[in-house]
Amino acid sequence: MTAIGRRPAPDVGRVDYIEASAVHEVMTATQGREADVLILDGEAQPTGGIGVSRQIHLEAEVVPPVILVVRRADDRWLATWGGADEILVHPLDPVTAAECVAGLLRRRAAGLVPTVTQNP
Repeated sequence: MTAIGRRPAPDVGRVDYIEASAVHEVMTATQGREADVLILDGEAQPTGGIGVSRQIHLEAEVVPPVILVVRRADDRWLATWGGADEILVHPLDPVTAAECVAGLLRRRAAGLVPTVTQNP
C-alpha cells in the first residue's frame, strides 16, 4: 500500500484498499465484486498468493486482474502459472508498482482485461 499509494496515477482516481488475511476473505471480496484489482503476496503464510490466485482462476465466476508479488525474479514462471496478469518482485519499486496498478486499472476501464471467467 505504501509503494502504490492512494493515487497511482492522476487519471485512475483514488485507490481504496481491502486487506484480507485468509483465503475465504479474498474469495468473498472477489465474488462480491469488491475488488477491481487483486494484489497478492506470493509468499504469504499459510496459503501463498500464487495458490490463492490459481484457486480464484479455477473456481470463481468473477476474476479481477491479479498482480502477484514474488520475492525472487526466478519465481515469475510460478506466478504466471497462478494466473497473474502482472508480476512485481519484492522489494517493490514505488514507481513500477504504481505504474503496474494504474495500467491494470486503465485496461480494466477500457474493457481490455476480462472480469468474468467463462467456465465450461
